[in-house]
Amino acid sequence: MRGLLLQLSASRSLRAVAERSSLGRRLSGRFVAGTGVEDALRVAAVLNASGLEVSVDNLGENVSTPQEARQAAELYRQLLSEISERKLAANVSVKLTHMGFDIDPKLAHENVSRLVGLAASFTPPNFVRVDMEGSPYTERTLDLVEELHAQPEHRGCVGAVIQSYLRRSEHDVTRLLGRGIRIRLCKGAYNEPAEVAFQSKSEVDENYLRLTKTLLKSGIYHGLATHDEKIVHEVQAFAKRENIPKDRFEFQMLYGIRRDLQQSLVRDGWRMRVYVPFGTEWYPYLMRRLAERPANLFFVVRHLLRS
Repeated sequence: MRGLLLQLSASRSLRAVAERSSLGRRLSGRFVAGTGVEDALRVAAVLNASGLEVSVDNLGENVSTPQEARQAAELYRQLLSEISERKLAANVSVKLTHMGFDIDPKLAHENVSRLVGLAASFTPPNFVRVDMEGSPYTERTLDLVEELHAQPEHRGCVGAVIQSYLRRSEHDVTRLLGRGIRIRLCKGAYNEPAEVAFQSKSEVDENYLRLTKTLLKSGIYHGLATHDEKIVHEVQAFAKRENIPKDRFEFQMLYGIRRDLQQSLVRDGWRMRVYVPFGTEWYPYLMRRLAERPANLFFVVRHLLRS
């Protein structure tokens, strides 16, 4: 199922049909905040009112022109300014290829550096998460995050994502922790070969939990992205055994998925951040999220049947 979903995520023809169809609009209405900045800010405010923090993501990647990259960066600058002005409990997540990395790495570096600088300038400072894409980008993404974080004025305002399905991730976690960099841990959502990534769910889950324990014991504030209730319970039990306070890390989940579990965690005093995407390019995002944990497909189908 995971392989099939990943193949479908790359289908241009199916994407075109899905994004034009009424079914597609119903899907995007549940799992994507909307198409514009105001949609994302509105949803963030509603989630904040329920005790949930937010990370906002403007959907898009692999832009083809410098102008597109600069426009995407400008939109994120607008987002950060509005988040500060409205005093929302929210930060932003960006993809390097959306910032122009495929066209010109220097352009992407410049765009992200300016965003991190803007985030750091607010009172209180905000935070920019640099999302992880497929494995060809892993090393270069970590290099950029490390370089930005090493600048004193940026320290604590930029973080990385580690994917537990990659075989290299244990090394990467050690590397980032040594530099004091905040990490979002997820399972991974790209189609990677066996020499690069674990192929079985059990191996990915085992590595996720192993890395989680390292993160929680590091003393640095991290985010644990999972909808797997079993893993959530194991994390809670580990934190209690190790006397790790509930406010020293956060759980993270996607907008529109497991809202019951999100609210349950907040009621029990755990910190919870919702990843809120917006924009028109929702199809590849949704398909990769389903591939990351095919059990999420159940929630999508249930939603459609109830609509």
